[in-house]
Amino acid sequence: MKRAMLQIAFVLALGAAASSSARAHESRPLYIEVTEKAPLQFLVRWKIPPSVDVRNAPEISMAEGCISNTARASGSASRGSVRRQTYRCSTDPAGTALQIRYPLFNPSVSTLVRISRQSGEKHSLLASPEQTEVIIPETESFGSVAHDYLSLGIRHILEGYDHLLFLVCLMLIAGTWRRILITITGFTIAHSMTLALSALGLVRVPVPAVEAAIALSIVFLAVEIVRGDKNSLTYRYPIAVSSSFGLLHGFGFAAVLGETGLPQTEIPTALLFFNLGVELGQILFVLGVIGVYQLVRLAGRTLANRDLSIDALRPLQAPSAYAVGILASFWMIQRVAAFWTS
Repeated sequence: MKRAMLQIAFVLALGAAASSSARAHESRPLYIEVTEKAPLQFLVRWKIPPSVDVRNAPEISMAEGCISNTARASGSASRGSVRRQTYRCSTDPAGTALQIRYPLFNPSVSTLVRISRQSGEKHSLLASPEQTEVIIPETESFGSVAHDYLSLGIRHILEGYDHLLFLVCLMLIAGTWRRILITITGFTIAHSMTLALSALGLVRVPVPAVEAAIALSIVFLAVEIVRGDKNSLTYRYPIAVSSSFGLLHGFGFAAVLGETGLPQTEIPTALLFFNLGVELGQILFVLGVIGVYQLVRLAGRTLANRDLSIDALRPLQAPSAYAVGILASFWMIQRVAAFWTS
């Protein structure tokens, strides 16, 4: 008797596990596709996963300003049923909510929404199971794209410690304010070229290799600073070095745009303002470095009655360059090691 009970319990447990496994396997999201077929005319198509009971099939509707043109059409697919509805809107539905209504209860499935505008603009949105509304994104405009990509460029350069260390090394090598201006300008022009070429897909370079080479460029400058040979090509023509390595750094900037993506309708705007953001960030950083240096000089005069000029701080240059070189070497080794782990 005891053995029979154990067998029954085992069968029930196995059935429950199989049922649970089946439910887990069928936990696909509700898929909604909104396509603008003509100005202000939309086809809404949604695919209902098999895990949702047909009696509880969701109804998808657009905002009140959008009127249904046709009766809802139904169909079936290999992995769930498909329904569609067409709408004509009086105004652009951007910023309004796409409504998801289940007639019986919320089955707790996620929702994947893809929106395609007639202009070529596309959006992908993922809504959590408890969400019953999805806001249609605002259409891309010159102003919004300019603001977003300008901010992205500023944030990227100020958070890119390798690029900032490279700029500091260039400033130390250039020496005078005039040479610093010329050197940074060369760096700017060079990385602007490769940024545009890479972002537009005209030139493709492996990102891990670029990141490792950027670290190597910092090591190179650190070695030049430690050597301090004023007759070297680096010291005599710093713009040649900044321009050459600027081409390399431009590919690194483009990697950020590769992760973020470019808007389909405002590609030139996005490229221009991302680049302007990078340049603005560089200018802010250079001004910040100059400001800190002036504060150090002021503190030296006030507290120690000593003028801490560039020449007075020269003994600190070599130890600082060693520190930068060690850090950049660590980055380089770390990034090269990532070739085999990525």
